[in-house]
Amino acid sequence: MLAGSGIGGEYAAINSAIDEMIPARHRGRIDIAVNGTYWCGALIGTVATLYFLNKLSANLGWRLAFLIGPVLGLVIIYVRRSLPESPRWQIMHGREREAEAGIAEIEREVQATHGSLPPVDESKAIEIHPIDRLSYVALLRALFSQYPGRSTLTAALMITQSFLYNAIFFTYGLVLKFFFHVSANDVGYYFFAFAAGNLLGPLTIGRLFDTVGRRKMISGTYILSGLLLIVTAILFKHGDLNATTQTLAWTIIFFFASAGASAGYLTASEVFPLEVRAQAIAVFFAIAQCFGFIGTHLYGHLIGTGNDPNKLFVGYLIGAGAMIIGGLFAAVLGVNAEGKPLEEIAAPLSMVRGAVQQVRSKEPLVRRRPRTS
Repeated sequence: MLAGSGIGGEYAAINSAIDEMIPARHRGRIDIAVNGTYWCGALIGTVATLYFLNKLSANLGWRLAFLIGPVLGLVIIYVRRSLPESPRWQIMHGREREAEAGIAEIEREVQATHGSLPPVDESKAIEIHPIDRLSYVALLRALFSQYPGRSTLTAALMITQSFLYNAIFFTYGLVLKFFFHVSANDVGYYFFAFAAGNLLGPLTIGRLFDTVGRRKMISGTYILSGLLLIVTAILFKHGDLNATTQTLAWTIIFFFASAGASAGYLTASEVFPLEVRAQAIAVFFAIAQCFGFIGTHLYGHLIGTGNDPNKLFVGYLIGAGAMIIGGLFAAVLGVNAEGKPLEEIAAPLSMVRGAVQQVRSKEPLVRRRPRTS
């Protein structure tokens, strides 16, 4: 529960920070790449587990393997100290002087590297009422009343990828053991290849989400991974796969699925207004995890003791169908957010002119220019 609180909070914080600090033309690929580094952690964990469990006594090895997580968690505390606060967040909370200072620092860094910094068009300036806090009622109203289509899209993307990942990833060791008779000491080697495919997907094709576009790439990766899973399920049912070829199939499937899943978090963080961006990520992350639990429980039941591959075949078809459904939602409800400033994708709730909703505040109006967009 404590780890989930920290992870859920970090997903919300880091995704919103990336989107609010990174130039719009690079926002997609960077967000997807950072989310994909989850699998870099999985690789570290796999290597450490293989070493500690195979080189040390069982009584000591698993304890040292467990300690890696807390050590990496402590690193986050140090890293957090050097991360700047988002100027957008500062503006929203009435800290205009701090926001201007942050923007000035960014501009100095760009000029020091002789980067291009064209003047801002004053016609894009907006006025907002700074607010201290947004209630949960206002959050739910913004998500499901003002943006029902985007909320449906985000929920579909997050739920379907969470269902598939939890179903496959957390039961893959059982599949290797019961269907392919892989020893417990060797399972880590297969996980290594699985994690590598998940990491390479976001790092290699993530830029296409900025160039080809969000709608096409998200729907394409979801649907393609679902179709590949159907092919793999048929081969599995007929007994045409062994532990190596099954892992190779998963590696290819999740090469695309990982990029699409990372784009799900990107969608949650960029299609909603500034005031609810981080909370929106947390809300849909929590909802998705509930469905992920269902996937893990269902697949564990279907695997049983490995006597009937037909049951797991049905489970694979369910997972494939879920990803295809998520892709269809992206094709129909997807937002073409590539290359656009966040305020153009979703106007702040506290925006005075052209605002979706007026938010009352006793603070004076703040006029800002969207330099970081």
